[in-house]
Parts: sequence; structure tokens; C-alpha cells
Amino acid sequence: MAFWRKKRIFAILLIVFVATLFMNSAYIGRKLYPIHYVQEIKTSAAKHKVDPFLIAAIIRVETNYQYHLESSKGAIGLMQLMPDTADWIVESADVSVKSRDDLLKTDLNIYLGSWYVSWLIKHYNGNMVYAIAAYNAGQGNVNKWKNSGVWDGTEENSSQIPFGETRHYLQRVLFYYDKYTKLYAEKWQESDDSA
Repeated sequence: MAFWRKKRIFAILLIVFVATLFMNSAYIGRKLYPIHYVQEIKTSAAKHKVDPFLIAAIIRVETNYQYHLESSKGAIGLMQLMPDTADWIVESADVSVKSRDDLLKTDLNIYLGSWYVSWLIKHYNGNMVYAIAAYNAGQGNVNKWKNSGVWDGTEENSSQIPFGETRHYLQRVLFYYDKYTKLYAEKWQESDDSA
């Protein structure tokens, strides 16, 4: 009986050891949390001076890297740009777009979405949390919450956000942003240094 008990303890310890290795492996983490369209994200993020991992996190939450999606509200592309917002961005960023189908092109959609994220961060004086919430709920809603004191723009007080969808969206984007930063920052820095 003692022999089987020792084997069971050994098996449990082995499982715990393997699970610990699995959970701490960057390689495994990158397989679980992949980033697609890396070059497009890096290029657009650099052009607009925004963190590429934030852009990747927004894309992950918006479409999980499926470029052809259109929401029931009419948002299109990887970054789910609303047509009116996309028109405003195109005009403000002085970009040439021939048709609505152009907005489905991954490089253009990421470029426009990155421009917008950068604009929102500047609009909220560097507050990334406000910017993420505004990307989902619209800046009119976030401005109203901010100005009326409903929400202070911190992650800690995100439970004060009146829209459940926006609270959940913010939490998910910040989760992926943190994951991507931990899993890819060193690797991307190495690849940038060697280029």
C-alpha cells in the first residue's frame, strides 16, 4: 500500500511541475495568445506613436484577427471602425480611401484604427483607460462620465462605468494588453534591434 501511495504522490508532484512549466512558458503563452498582422501593427503603431500591444489587444477583443467582420451596428474590419468614425479619421488623417471595401484591407484598417487610438489617448491627456473605454462607448459617453464625475478614468474604478459592455470591453483589452506585453515585448525588441 505504501508503494502505491508514493507513486501517487510522485505523479501529483510531476503534474504540478509540468503544469508550472506550462504556465510559465513564453513559447506556450505565444501559442495561446498569438498576434497576427505583426508588421502592420508595428508600422501603424510607430507612425502614430501608440503602443503596438494596445493595438493588438484591441484587435483581439474586437475581431480576434478576423479582418472581414462587420458588426450588427455596421462597424467593419479588424478594428471595427464605424463608417462615420472612419470617414472622420480618413478626412482628419488625410488618407485616400476609394470605397468602403478599402476599410476591410488589414493594413488600412489598422492604420486608421491606430490613428484613432492615438487621437483618443491625446484627447484624454495620456489616459489610456479613458481612451480604451471611448473606443468602445464613444467619446461623447466617456466625456459625459468624466465631466459628471460618474467615472474617474481608472481601471480600479471601472465598475463605475454605466455600460456593462464597456466595463467588460475595458477589462478584456487590458487583460490582452498585459498578456501581449509580457509575452512579446522582449521578443519584439530583439527583432527590432537585429533589423
